[in-house]
Amino acid sequence: MLLANRIEDAFDNKPAAYGEEHFRLFAEFKAALNAGEIRSASPDATAKTGWRVNAWVKKGILLGFRLGSIVDMSIDATRQPFFDKATYPVKQFNASSGVRIVPGGSSIRDGCFVAKSVTCMPPMYINVGAYVGEGTMVDSHALVGSCAQIGARVHLSAAVQIGGVLEPVGALPVVIEDDVLVGGNCGVYEGTVVKTRAVLGTGTILNRSTPVADLVNGTVLKATDDEPLVIPEGAVVVAGSRAVTSGPGKEWGVSLYTPVIVKYRDAKTDAKIQLEDLLR
Repeated sequence: MLLANRIEDAFDNKPAAYGEEHFRLFAEFKAALNAGEIRSASPDATAKTGWRVNAWVKKGILLGFRLGSIVDMSIDATRQPFFDKATYPVKQFNASSGVRIVPGGSSIRDGCFVAKSVTCMPPMYINVGAYVGEGTMVDSHALVGSCAQIGARVHLSAAVQIGGVLEPVGALPVVIEDDVLVGGNCGVYEGTVVKTRAVLGTGTILNRSTPVADLVNGTVLKATDDEPLVIPEGAVVVAGSRAVTSGPGKEWGVSLYTPVIVKYRDAKTDAKIQLEDLLR
């Protein structure tokens, strides 16, 4: 039976007690997650967003939480105790992994894929189910949430928050495609898709609830009940505001936060945001 079918069966038909066969199944599943062979979401040219959800993978991750008992994971239980599910310890790396994990308090949870030449600046955190592509920089105080899909050569600047979407299992996680620059203190949440080569200016917040004003094309981008917010390829997005046009808000001169697409990426933009290869 295929791995997907076995995971679906173990998740949907919860036994009175989990046995050794379930732990072996989960170990096989987690090894595939760690290797990047399976993902919670995958590129799909036929989908409107360019991505499809692999709900069975999310079920496998949740199965791991069911299976795991809480154990002591402390390096020094007296000075700094840690307790977590036995099924999700810290991910193991070695020098041949090709990942730079700079000393200083970062943590990467088991059950995620981190490609070669990824740089992790302390302190940062990558959660279970995440996928981080080659050459990406995860800067200080950045979070890559559960199941988030981060492409190759992405720069997640200091204090960036990439939200996790583990449940519901059918919901698309946050996707940041290749060659995207996410500026400092940005937040991307609720299954938002940021297409390749886009640039998010410092402090930009993207989620399902906030429309994005595209000044270049004269349109407003919104999420719907069925589709997430999608930031177009090469868009340069900055934090902006829109005036309240009725009621007390209008009288008081109140404005609401609105992300704004001010241009689309060009040679001048590329020159400003180019990352020095030597830093990788």
